[in-house]
Amino acid sequence: MTLPRVLGGALAIGVILLAVYVANNTYWDDVAIPTPPTGEALTNPFYAAQRLVEALDARARRERALVLPSNRAVIVLSAWHWDLSAQRQAALEQWVEAGGRLVVDARLAGDLTGFEDWSGVEQDYNVDAAEKHYEEHDTYEPESRCVPIQEVIPDPDQSYSVCDLDFSFLSASRPVQWGLRDSTGYQVVRVAVGRGSVTKINTVPFTERRLFDADHASLFVAATQLHRGDEVLFLTEDDQPSLLALLWRHASPAVVLSLVLVTLLLWRGAVRFGPLAAQGDPPRRSMAEQIRGTGRFVLQHGDGAPLHAASVRALTEAARRRIPAYARLARKQRATALGRFTGMDGDVIVSAIEDVSKRRAGELENTLGLLETARRQLLNSGDS
Repeated sequence: MTLPRVLGGALAIGVILLAVYVANNTYWDDVAIPTPPTGEALTNPFYAAQRLVEALDARARRERALVLPSNRAVIVLSAWHWDLSAQRQAALEQWVEAGGRLVVDARLAGDLTGFEDWSGVEQDYNVDAAEKHYEEHDTYEPESRCVPIQEVIPDPDQSYSVCDLDFSFLSASRPVQWGLRDSTGYQVVRVAVGRGSVTKINTVPFTERRLFDADHASLFVAATQLHRGDEVLFLTEDDQPSLLALLWRHASPAVVLSLVLVTLLLWRGAVRFGPLAAQGDPPRRSMAEQIRGTGRFVLQHGDGAPLHAASVRALTEAARRRIPAYARLARKQRATALGRFTGMDGDVIVSAIEDVSKRRAGELENTLGLLETARRQLLNSGDS
């Protein structure tokens, strides 16, 4: 038997043994996976409780602001700030005293001193029970602790399994109409306030999926004293929209106008990439204007000697071209030659060249004009 056949047989035996092991040590079963909430079930913490109320032939609605129903209805509060508004608090108290049924859970927020004085229901903490627990355990997880609480008033034989309890408990300074307690103390208390009632629950059993835990659904029916045809109003401030969402909802025109104004202000004050209008071609000056301008500048900021020297050099250059041996001529001979070739007074031209007084500011302009005229006459005489 060849080696490849031996290896192939060993591999086949291994695969068979693995399949037999998996078949003997595994099994197939259906596992229910909760579907994630969508739509209103995702945004409304009382969605399940509302469906329960409607299934029991009652009416349910959820509000974010206090809109009082009739005094024969039920209001359920969770994550509600009790003393946020004195006017709202007073309206809610008057509604209960007129006959309304109020149910609050452990997420009632704010300074609860006014609520406790008005309702007579207070919350306390069992320090001894907490210390005893932490002597035996390192941590405490109320979400995994579902315990029975016994009804002591009015039916001692009734009990409910409730989750998420801790070492706190309730006490009442008014006569208790309905009460459930465990070893720590009262966990549910109902007292009469005026013609209505206030029921305080020391946990949060009715929001999200908690309604499906233990006996929370039965506890909801008992706490609200629910009857067919009742109206139940759920109030919570836990999922209030953001400030931006509220501004857009109630003042969208003002928001849009403000954004437009801010955009215009930013645009007006922004750095521009170019001039407001295209620049035209820069004007050009003629050579004569350039020379005159340069001359004026020199006259204003000096004695004019450079201009006089430049004019004399130009005239001498022209004279050398037209008058033979001009550089060796004496003054009188130069004057005679310049007069003959220019048709001007030669002595005046020589005086303009050599006389220092002719270079002063008062005479310089006429001197320069005379020298330039003589130069041109010299050049023209050569062309004739």
